[in-house]
Amino acid sequence: MSVVDESVETLDVRYRALVDVAGVLASHVELQDLLHNLRTLLDPLIHFEFLAVYLRDDGSNTLTLRLREPQRLPTDGPPISYSLDDSLLGIACRTGKSVYVAKVEAGGPPPSDRLIQYNIASACAVPLTTPRRSLGVLTFGSHDESAYTQEDIEFMERVGGLVAVAVENALSLDTIREQRAALESERDRLGLLLDVTNAVVSELDTRALFAAVAPALRRCCSADTASLTLYDPEVRQLRRHACAVPSSIDISEQPDTLSIEGTPSGLVFRTGEPRIFHEAELNAFRDSEPMRRNGIRSYCSVPLVTAQGVMGTLNIGAFDAHAFSRDQLPLLKQVAGQIAIAVSNAMSYRRIEELNAQLAREKVYLEDEIRSEQLFEEIVGRSPALRHVLTELERVAPTDSTVLVSGETGTGKELIARAIHQLSARREHAFVKLNCAAIPTVLLESELFGHEKGAFTGAINQRIGRFELAHRGSVFLDEIGEVPIELQPKLLRVLQEREFERLGGVRTLRTDARLIAATNRDLVALVDAHQFRQDLFYRLNVFPIHVPALRERREDIPLLIRHFTQQFARRMNKTIETIPAETMQALTMYDWPGNIRELQNLVERAVILSQGPVLDVPAVAMPSRAHAQGDEPPETLEQAERRHIVSALTDSHWVLAGPNGAAARLGMKRSTLQFRMRKLGITRP
Repeated sequence: MSVVDESVETLDVRYRALVDVAGVLASHVELQDLLHNLRTLLDPLIHFEFLAVYLRDDGSNTLTLRLREPQRLPTDGPPISYSLDDSLLGIACRTGKSVYVAKVEAGGPPPSDRLIQYNIASACAVPLTTPRRSLGVLTFGSHDESAYTQEDIEFMERVGGLVAVAVENALSLDTIREQRAALESERDRLGLLLDVTNAVVSELDTRALFAAVAPALRRCCSADTASLTLYDPEVRQLRRHACAVPSSIDISEQPDTLSIEGTPSGLVFRTGEPRIFHEAELNAFRDSEPMRRNGIRSYCSVPLVTAQGVMGTLNIGAFDAHAFSRDQLPLLKQVAGQIAIAVSNAMSYRRIEELNAQLAREKVYLEDEIRSEQLFEEIVGRSPALRHVLTELERVAPTDSTVLVSGETGTGKELIARAIHQLSARREHAFVKLNCAAIPTVLLESELFGHEKGAFTGAINQRIGRFELAHRGSVFLDEIGEVPIELQPKLLRVLQEREFERLGGVRTLRTDARLIAATNRDLVALVDAHQFRQDLFYRLNVFPIHVPALRERREDIPLLIRHFTQQFARRMNKTIETIPAETMQALTMYDWPGNIRELQNLVERAVILSQGPVLDVPAVAMPSRAHAQGDEPPETLEQAERRHIVSALTDSHWVLAGPNGAAARLGMKRSTLQFRMRKLGITRP
């Protein structure tokens, strides 16, 4: 046989081998099996000590060893990689042409030194290229120098073309598998989130919500148990709110509360970070015995985080010691976030229901209080001074303007304010009153605008303020001049902007309450003394009404005496038909520094003392005509003492205790002062 015939026969064998290679490549999906069978087919044609495939790394400038036959790869250390820029493999990959080294020398371009380490004397790198991209290189080598001819290299280049297609198909299949797994995982994730969302929008009861979510949660995360715990500030522990467990676990034996110090859920609640606990970590907690007893070997807890802080935890457990991975935490955090919103909404809904019920109770209480304290069914009097006030009242009542009612103590300013409310379009809504002088300064803001739970020491519940109670109605602030200067800007804001925040709150609330203010002090003088804001005074003084003192409307005194007499007589089941003329004359001529309230108290006392049909005003309580005309009779010791105590009480604004209280001014104890007040019949106007 000639040399030409031998060459033709060799080519024929090699082409048949290429067909076999193509068949092998087409029938194999796993690349390592492909490379092993490829070597078996090629060994009779080309001898080599190894076959290796290096693939380009996406996003980097390196080639990394992925396959080798025989499989003598190092078991530890970083993967074997070479740069595209300065290695023999990189040249073949970048140029798309084979690189053959007939004699490998030490110190040559990589991987020369590694080849010498494995006694490789000659080596070749064939590019793996498809019409779409350059994948890497196929390398092979021999212990002999100059082991390969040009025909051998050309044959291996054709093999490399087939291997490149197989590698690309395998990589595409791997990508499809990864994408399918990712899609299945995303489908499960979205399914769980959809279940949670449906439960959130359809369930206000958090237990029913969790019952709807738990099966999907357990299925998606391979969990055997699921539970929801909420923090109870009263006992300072986590209270188990909902639970889904297999029938092998007896729920009745599970504790209702979990310590925030000795349990995994407590640790997550305190730190606000999700955690996975394996068996050894669970055993380290002192209160984890119930979980160990029920066979829980791995546990995952995720905090329920809201804008107000961590409110509890979402927990899943499994009998498998390695059931959970950190890859599941993002999904669980999403689920926990939605559950936290649902729980917060449910709690807010219950709180709103409670507040509505409380508001209804407070409204009924306030209306009953007003009716019980209402001693006038109508304003009594026909004097010109009173008629002028009533005319102004009728003009301003239908409007929503702020009204400032001024006048001495006891002139009936609250009665005027009620009349304004009753004649307005707001009469169907609440009339809420507050005496600003009767509330300590530190609590006045809370009374006016309300407070949130925990706003200050003792604020154990949320409280509705007077402006919120009076929404669509009227709020009456008596003794407005006693409002502290630091609180006046907030009062000015609610008058101008109709908005405010509760004490300790951040949410801006709006109110449609009409303000009617009253004072017995000179607000202009307070403004000049920088004790009252000028802008607030102007805002209050939109429509001023001055209620005249009783001495300025003496013609109304007989009418008031008869009115009070009949009113108290009916209340005490007495019949009083006559009021002596001299008694009426004396009472009419008296100046009444306490005004109508003083007159009312005197008539009540007289009705109590009257034994028959004639009103009996005791001499000791009877103001004399001489006193009314300015001819002062000698003052008794009791009268002097009473006057002195009343003067001290007036100067201290009827504050008994404290360094500026009446007791300190009089040099006596508070209890002694209270005893003397009861003995002398002194009551606060």
